[in-house]
Amino acid sequence: MNNSEYRILIVDDEEDLCEILQFNLEGEGFQTEIAYSAEEALTRDPGSFHLILLDVMMGEISGFKFAQQLRKEMGLSIPIIFITAKAQEDDLLTGFSLGADDYITKPFSVKEVLVRVKAVLKRSPAETIAVDSRMVVDALDLNLKKRRLKIRNVEVELTRKEFDILALLMQREGYLLSREEILQRVWDERTIVTQRTVDVHVTRLRKKLGEYGRYIRNKPGYGYAFEIKNK
Repeated sequence: MNNSEYRILIVDDEEDLCEILQFNLEGEGFQTEIAYSAEEALTRDPGSFHLILLDVMMGEISGFKFAQQLRKEMGLSIPIIFITAKAQEDDLLTGFSLGADDYITKPFSVKEVLVRVKAVLKRSPAETIAVDSRMVVDALDLNLKKRRLKIRNVEVELTRKEFDILALLMQREGYLLSREEILQRVWDERTIVTQRTVDVHVTRLRKKLGEYGRYIRNKPGYGYAFEIKNK
């Protein structure tokens, strides 16, 4: 994909910093939008972006809490790069445990940010990206905003967890996700479930996908990946 095809959401309460990032990213051809709080970012349909640049220390909803909402509550696996002054080891570990793809500490050079943005996008799947909250693969049409799956224009009824698992796998096309990681991102941390629960849900999901269930590939003893290269 060309840079002009990527949409990046900048979430930071420092207006000057946002403008600098926006100016330089758009100078590289990227499409960008700015949100000055996590609350505002939630109104921007985060599932329609390819990358989120996210500050940690903001208003009522911190960057960490926002990332947790994206991963666990909304089932989204959009690449996230934290940009923050919080540079302690515990902060970095927290960021990565929430599914961050990179972590940049302030102050930083704009060139460093551009290099890291390009690196994250390069290693992120480009074949199945949410555009206007939709991912389309063959006859599969997954609408993240309406939480609806259609196969050959026929709606397929999925449970909430089945939908969340499918969205998670499709957004990380080609990446092998462990059962533990799927549990962490799809189930509430207060809910007590076993890794076997993931297997049960994936089995049911595959059946509902019919012939396209083959795209969900299993590595015994580890987890699952959504792969379309061997159609």
